[in-house]
Amino acid sequence: MTPAIVVVAYNRAESLKRLLGSLKNAAYPVGVSVPLIISVDKGDNEDVIDAADGFEWEYGDKQVITHETNLGLKKHVLECGDKAVNYGSAIILEDDLMVSEGFYGYTLQALEFAKEHKSIGGVSLYNHLLNVHSRRPFCAVEDGYDNYYFQFASSWGQAYTGEMWSGFREWLLINDGRSIDGRDMPDNVSGWSDSSWLKYNIRYLIDKNMYFMYPRVSLTTNFMSEGTHSKSATADLQVPMLYGRGKKYVFSGPDESKAVYDAFFENRCLAQTIAVREGVAAGECMVDLYGQKNYSGEKDIKRLVSSKALPYRVIKSYGISLRPLEANVMYEIPGDEFFLYDTAQKGEMPVKSSGERLLYDNRALKLKDMAGIIKHRIKNGGLRR
Repeated sequence: MTPAIVVVAYNRAESLKRLLGSLKNAAYPVGVSVPLIISVDKGDNEDVIDAADGFEWEYGDKQVITHETNLGLKKHVLECGDKAVNYGSAIILEDDLMVSEGFYGYTLQALEFAKEHKSIGGVSLYNHLLNVHSRRPFCAVEDGYDNYYFQFASSWGQAYTGEMWSGFREWLLINDGRSIDGRDMPDNVSGWSDSSWLKYNIRYLIDKNMYFMYPRVSLTTNFMSEGTHSKSATADLQVPMLYGRGKKYVFSGPDESKAVYDAFFENRCLAQTIAVREGVAAGECMVDLYGQKNYSGEKDIKRLVSSKALPYRVIKSYGISLRPLEANVMYEIPGDEFFLYDTAQKGEMPVKSSGERLLYDNRALKLKDMAGIIKHRIKNGGLRR
């Protein structure tokens, strides 16, 4: 397997140069020709084409594709993804990313492992440290392996075998344009613009009960440069990358992993643990530690663990001290940040601690800094997808 590297470029010459520079400095298998495709959507920045044409690629064939009409982000990424079928596998990189020098070695090992598991729909090179729905810190539970699973497709460095990509494309032929709403889909994702291909890839994973395989140490990082989905550059999505090469990975399969997350960044293994403790079926327990799920009294949910104060009988409550978040429930840390509800019985809404979650999420927060943070956010308009 020799994945082609496919760069998605549009109107950001300096970002493209930064990405290409990091590709040039990365490690590749000796004696193997690695194809590089730079796909430039029609824009108003000729410097982008100049940067692509002038880049010297010493590790294999280089191809620059310049589109005569503007495809838009969705169609452009989908066409780039099709290279996974043409080449057997491909790594897709948008131009505001940077790669670790060990990114290609990780991808080779991950794709070789993932192709044997039909429930893996793609491989991420990026590791999330931020829940993009709630804007709160995220960290996957440590289970001894170099990967975890997430029902959330990646767009900040991702790889597919031809078979993985074909499965998604076949599904998209039937489902493109349909509503992707549902209790199992975050409102944040449903509200993304029509130019988003990613929301359909996420819906595909949910419909097919599949997952993306994620690394614990990131092989890409995201500058979130000004572009289609970002009004201004921000460091919010910057994550530590692997600074090294030649790492040998130990991966878990989806069935043996204890770090399996749904599209809301909630650990499905925790739901199973609570269900066993409470003597209910796994599907009858819902976990909502980030408070992003839309529960409205559905009778199929008998137990609910939530950060929200709700009018049901509280069976047990938990504090917020351990990291990651779900460890507080796993180890039954006393407190009043999370509540285990019996949804069949009404009860008085519990009283939550004031400010404890804020201090937990922001370890070094100072009151004098808050005004500056708010002013900066207002000025830059936050993040958009």
